[in-house]
Parts: sequence; C-alpha cells; structure tokens
Amino acid sequence: MKITERFKETYSLPFDTLVPNYTKIYLDQKSLLLRFFKFFKRYAYMYLKKQISLEEKQIKDYHKKILWINISAPSLGDSLMDLSSRVLLKDRSVDLLTSKKNINLYKNDIFFENTYSNLTEVLNNIYDLVIVDSYSSRTLKIKNKLFPRLNYVSMFGFYNGPEVNRVLFSFYRMDFLLQNRLNTEQINSIAKTTISISLSDKNFVNKIDLPKAFISIVIGGEWEYRTYDKWLDIVNSLLEENKSLRIVLLGSKNAEIQSLEILRESNNKRIVNLVNQLTFNQTSEVISRSNAVLCCDGGLMHAAHAVNTPALVLLARLDSSMQTTTINRTLTLFDERNVKNIEFSEVLESYKKLSRLFDNHHLSG
Repeated sequence: MKITERFKETYSLPFDTLVPNYTKIYLDQKSLLLRFFKFFKRYAYMYLKKQISLEEKQIKDYHKKILWINISAPSLGDSLMDLSSRVLLKDRSVDLLTSKKNINLYKNDIFFENTYSNLTEVLNNIYDLVIVDSYSSRTLKIKNKLFPRLNYVSMFGFYNGPEVNRVLFSFYRMDFLLQNRLNTEQINSIAKTTISISLSDKNFVNKIDLPKAFISIVIGGEWEYRTYDKWLDIVNSLLEENKSLRIVLLGSKNAEIQSLEILRESNNKRIVNLVNQLTFNQTSEVISRSNAVLCCDGGLMHAAHAVNTPALVLLARLDSSMQTTTINRTLTLFDERNVKNIEFSEVLESYKKLSRLFDNHHLSG
C-alpha cells in the first residue's frame, strides 16, 4: 500500500460506521506538514523494524491467547473507555500490559486473565497476537522490544490526535477486528465502560457508615475547565429542599480543600465526606450504591457509567455525543469553554429532571 494511502488513516476512522468525532476540528487546527511528519516518523520506525508485514487486519479464530498493550491512555477515564470493548473478547484469553497508574483498575478484572505494568513480566509468555492501542512511538517501541516477530492488530492505528467518542470507537473497532459480528443496534445496546470491583473493596465499603439512601457528589478536578466551583450552593439548596436527603462527597486529593469548605459552610450532619479516603475502585463501589451521582467530566463519570448509576454530568469542550452512549443513564449540561459557566440553577433543575427520568424517589424526596 502506498504511503499516501496510509497517511489517510491519520484522519479516517478504521471501520465503516461513523461515530462522533472532532476530526475536522483537528485537521483545521493542525498543519498538514506537522501531521505528515508525525505520521512519517511512526511509519518509518515500523518499516525499519520490519513491523509492517506483521500487521494484521483482523483477529482470527486461532488468535486465542492475546496480549493487549494499553499504554497511550493517559488517564483513568481514557483507559476505561479505550478498554471498554474487552467484553467482546470474553471467549479469548487476554492479558493486559498497562501503566502503573492504571493497573489497579484491572487487578480483579473479569475479562483480563492477567494484568501487568512491568515489561519483564510478560517477556516469557507465549501469545498468538498482540493488540496495540495505537501506533504511537512509545507503544511501537514496547511491542518491538517484547515481541519483535509477533503479529499484531491496532485499535487506533495512525488515527491518533482527533477527539472521538472513545467508548463507541473501541466497540466498533473491536467488532471490525472480530469480523463484524454485531450490527449497530447490538453495539449501541452494550457500549459502555466496565469495571470489576473486588470482594475486598466491597467489604471495605461495607465498613463505612453510609446512609441507607444517598446521592453522591464528585467535587474537585484535575483540569481547571472541568472543575466546578458552585458545589457548595448546590449542596445547600438540595439539603434545604429535601429534609431527608443524604449526600456523600467524593473526589481525590485535589478536592480536599473544597470538601472542607462545604462541611464548614453548610454545617450539616447529613453530609458524609469521603474525599481522598478511597481508591478509585472503592469510590466506584460507593457510586454504585448511590441513588444518583452529580459530577463533572472525569474518571468517576466513567465509573458511574460502568456501574449504571443515574448521573448528572457537567461537560466542557467535549459534548455529550463524545462522552456518553445511549445506554448511559445520564443527563448532561454543557458549556463550550468551562463548566464554571454553568449556573447552579441549571444544575438544580436538571437534578429534578434526573429524578423524574429514572423514577427514583430518593432523588426528589
């Protein structure tokens, strides 16, 4: 295949079905020269390392033992989205090689047989095929170092840069690799993130003095434009309107200051603060026991989707078509630039709508 044809793969979805994407925006913002240079550097490495001939277009029936290298996903949420289609490989034996940051998500995963974060741990394993997340330089070098003569398929391939609905991409791409076994309706009926919560994590949460019925609010945030600053107003309004409502605050270390402010300013005993006290999987278990969750775009939004908890999500820059699928029990509020631009009155109104949509009396009292 000519190199010009391969370059088209940088802006063309590697399957026939169209999924929500911002490819046009990406192409408008990035120069052709820089895009081609990035592609050519990766293609040249594959050519020089004799990887081109090992590239497979499909996962065959005899590919029973598979190693999935998922290194490019930088965050917990991205990892959950990119690996969501592993459910389609349940008839194979699949190991995962991922980053140290993300590995704990999958320590007890029901779809991965083994999980690794150290390259030396997989060197002596025997596989029929490797799945690489993309043709990023780092991923290609890891694949070549571990199994230089083993055939492989790729999820994103050269399509690496444009924003896309990563859950739908993962499912449609995996279905394509598995020779199109499912139709659009079937994929849309199962396309969501998945998380396996261990018995030890469930038991840990059992020991927490949680209310019998409660909603969770995820505060804080890693990115400024995805960090909401009106949660105190939301909490006070919800507690005032519903005298029986209980609220659990969730989040990581970056939410500690905000959680203490909410506790101090609200002075309400109906709030339980679990910020920075749980692992991601333990927090996901708390969300699974919640009647609803309020949050911004982030890893715990994808956890809510995984455990099927009704969610009200505040989004910025990436809209609901990019961040949700049809089976998510989710309402969204969107601002093009920053979630801080979303008025707290809009959040309250959408919360009431959430309770009506999912018919849960604990939401509205």
